[in-house]
Amino acid sequence: MKYKDKKYENLCIQQDEGEVTRVLNPSDINVPQGYSIDVFAEGLDAPIEMLFINDSDILIADAGSTSGNGKVMLLRDGNVSIIAEGFIPPLLGIAYREGNIYVSHKGYITVIRSDGMRENIISGLPSYGDYSNTNIIFGPDNKLYFGMGSATNSGVVGRDNTWIYNYPEFHDYPGDYIILNGQNFESVNAFSLGDEQVLTGAFAPYGTQNLPFEKRKGVTKATGSILRSNTDGTGLELVAWGFRNPARIRFSNGNQLFAANHGYDYRGSRPIANAVDELFAVQEGIWYGWPDFTNGELVNSSRFIIPGGPNPELLLNSYPNQPPRPYAIFPHYSTIMGFDFNISSEFGNIGDIYIAEFGRAGLPNQEDPYHYVGVGHRISRIDVVTRGITTFAINHSGFPSLISGEGGFGSPIDVKFGPDGAMYIVDMGIQLTSSSNLFRPNTGVIWRIRRSSVEEDGNNDNLI
Repeated sequence: MKYKDKKYENLCIQQDEGEVTRVLNPSDINVPQGYSIDVFAEGLDAPIEMLFINDSDILIADAGSTSGNGKVMLLRDGNVSIIAEGFIPPLLGIAYREGNIYVSHKGYITVIRSDGMRENIISGLPSYGDYSNTNIIFGPDNKLYFGMGSATNSGVVGRDNTWIYNYPEFHDYPGDYIILNGQNFESVNAFSLGDEQVLTGAFAPYGTQNLPFEKRKGVTKATGSILRSNTDGTGLELVAWGFRNPARIRFSNGNQLFAANHGYDYRGSRPIANAVDELFAVQEGIWYGWPDFTNGELVNSSRFIIPGGPNPELLLNSYPNQPPRPYAIFPHYSTIMGFDFNISSEFGNIGDIYIAEFGRAGLPNQEDPYHYVGVGHRISRIDVVTRGITTFAINHSGFPSLISGEGGFGSPIDVKFGPDGAMYIVDMGIQLTSSSNLFRPNTGVIWRIRRSSVEEDGNNDNLI
């Protein structure tokens, strides 16, 4: 492995040699002049979302990435208690209404009734691939909305999809009728001990080839989609599709649905480089470009090739529509996640979007030689008027605490504005360097940013 700075490599090696206690130091985080940041809650295991249910009580979703046990917890008067557990990781979101808690966990939407009883109101979601069903929200129509991630990086099952050993027949499913070009992608057979080659086509199980102009029927439970249902799980319908991973969805104060979509990686049988993360203002019934577009541009452009790498071929013979341009774009490996809309003029411009950039998961490798520098591990602000993006809060070094050893941000994953007008940031914690999907116990944090006087905030720089 290659690192930007040798001292960071040594630090990461040392971290895995024994138990690490996370050091927290808000002064290691730059926030704009006139704002202050502090630790609101700490010692959490892989927190992934928070939700105010009144002026003081907060629900916290534990993804289960540390313990293998997805949980819903209540933070009240500084104390955390478990409301329900045993959800299948990853648990990626919660919603609340009239005493009922709705939980999105792998393959299911489950409701926890006010009497403690639970019921799976939606099951059989296509969540066996790279990405699962995402967070869950209520829409202005009082329906439940949630995202579905894709099974693969770019539409073709390959050796990078380690889930094929458990689900060898699984693959991506379109949300509309499509015609395929018929390309097949060669790889060493994952089920053979030798050098046997296997060919795999798009929207097909591993080792299954496409024929030219082969057709696929659209399904409601499409991968790479946004779905909605009634509050009891009935009436499931497709809202939009053609996303790679709509990791977070949320309605604005004006009832516009937004989705944070993750761009392609340079991996697998159909690697695509330099793809951006996209924040979309979602229109119902529209296809958003996956697996042939990013930022409204075809992926067979030269800019999406790493020198010496293969030229991405287009998979679809025709398209349901010209995919819309994103509302805003972020650099590759920003990994945009939870976001919220400011409603307090005391905090800043009304309607501005604040979004958590989780950053790169794990450490760079030789196959995909991107570094951490310049992207991710921060909170960004999107100006609602100009759509310009600026960094709002970031560690002094620009690196996550996993790398730098600072007491600031590790993996910011959610942003919420509280009833008090303050911004709350869920920091999932410190990843294990040996596995980017696992987090060190008790390293999850909730940070709080409030408006303050300049005199109180003299140690912070103005980043806007």
